[in-house]
Amino acid sequence: MEKTRFLFSGSGGQGVITAAILMAEAAVRFESLNAVQTQSYGAAARGGATRSDVIIWDKPIYFPKVTQANVLVCLTQEAFNKYQETIRPGGLLIADSGLVKNTEKIDARRMQLPMYAAVMDTIKKPVVFNLCMLGAVISATEIVSVDSVKRLIAERFAPEFHKTNEQAVDLGAALVQEFYSTGRN
Repeated sequence: MEKTRFLFSGSGGQGVITAAILMAEAAVRFESLNAVQTQSYGAAARGGATRSDVIIWDKPIYFPKVTQANVLVCLTQEAFNKYQETIRPGGLLIADSGLVKNTEKIDARRMQLPMYAAVMDTIKKPVVFNLCMLGAVISATEIVSVDSVKRLIAERFAPEFHKTNEQAVDLGAALVQEFYSTGRN
């Protein structure tokens, strides 16, 4: 398998770091892959810029920081503006279509999905926006399975949240499938 470098970015409080941790842990525990995850965020825990790097590979990983992302995930315009230059030419940008605009200037495949709007319309709980995004990333890259992430969610979160969390992951995956089926790729 090719080494895949993910850069998850957004705003503090959106759950970007939690989603990245879930992806890396699912890769290691349930997919028999190697993964590293690092994070950084601005001075304000809520509202400041947030970034989390995940590298997944079937070989040892010696450097944990992403300098050029195969997959760039942006949940805010500020995050896109800050990290757009890190994406490798021909990489994949996954962005929220309602929150991130003007992505045409990068040399990448663009997948702009209405993740936040879909969460608010369907689940009506913004707290699962990150899990919808994670479902989209997993579906678009197929490196970690949806089932692996759901197993981890069942272990990590209280039982009363399992149904909503799984619904959010499935919603993100469905948005990607809809994106592909409408020929927007």
